[in-house]
Amino acid sequence: MRFGIDLGGTKIEIAALEQGKELLRERIATPQTVYEDTIRAMRELVLGAERKLGRRGSVGVAIPGTISTKTGLVKNANSTRLIGHPLDRDLAAALDRPVRVANDANCFALSEATDGAAAGADVVFGVIVGTGCGGGVYVGGRVLNGAHGIAGEWGHNPLPAPRPDEIAVRPMCYCGRASCVEAWISGTGLAADYRRRSGKNLHGHDIAAAAASGDAIAKAAMEDFHDRFARSLAAIVNVLDPDAIVIGGGLSNIDSIYTELPARVESYAFTPESPPRIVKNLHGDSSGVRGAAWLWSEAEAAKLG
Repeated sequence: MRFGIDLGGTKIEIAALEQGKELLRERIATPQTVYEDTIRAMRELVLGAERKLGRRGSVGVAIPGTISTKTGLVKNANSTRLIGHPLDRDLAAALDRPVRVANDANCFALSEATDGAAAGADVVFGVIVGTGCGGGVYVGGRVLNGAHGIAGEWGHNPLPAPRPDEIAVRPMCYCGRASCVEAWISGTGLAADYRRRSGKNLHGHDIAAAAASGDAIAKAAMEDFHDRFARSLAAIVNVLDPDAIVIGGGLSNIDSIYTELPARVESYAFTPESPPRIVKNLHGDSSGVRGAAWLWSEAEAAKLG
């Protein structure tokens, strides 16, 4: 049996999987206190699930950051209380078993490539586009972490081929750099672009709905959103040439993404022979917790049971 935990800024979710079948799922609020309370909360979730199921299992955790390969400590986490702590080692000690931790976008890619929208594909790029913009890379049955634990972090590349008007704006990203992909095509970036044009505040889904209803300003914002998204993905296609690109996160529910992006990405990328396969996720919010469980193989989990 494999347990997956999705550690988010506001909620912690656990699921138990066996042979791909979900046996249990629970969710609690993430403690908004000290780091140690988060470790205790995850420990109690695992032990409580094991009491209910009467069995012990492996534990994988998806986090909004990564474990530094140099220091062994969490870095690049938007849940800042995790930064600087050896989360995998601390939780392993609390549970008296090894624990595997991976970036939540990597877990998303692993889930969707294993039994989701990209099942059977050899090379998958998983994209999470919501408040921020993250990504994960899956190749040949496993996720790639990279030498520094930042593989797939396309959101912090500069926007490719910026136009003069985009160079003039250069929106700031939370990372401290200007004109990152995330600053343009995340939900936050789309809302900021619409606000610059209209002086009004709308969320990404509302902008898409307004565009579909004929609002001229919203249509212009969505046109540029699709174009920037396509330019950014074309850079990934040129490097990875993935069999499939799976879109997750809040903006993945905007239907125009799947009709507008393939031909645009093909036009910007370096001579692909057909439009890339760009698909919506199958497991939705469950992909993080499922991918965390998949960090262990069935055989490995059986040894820990």
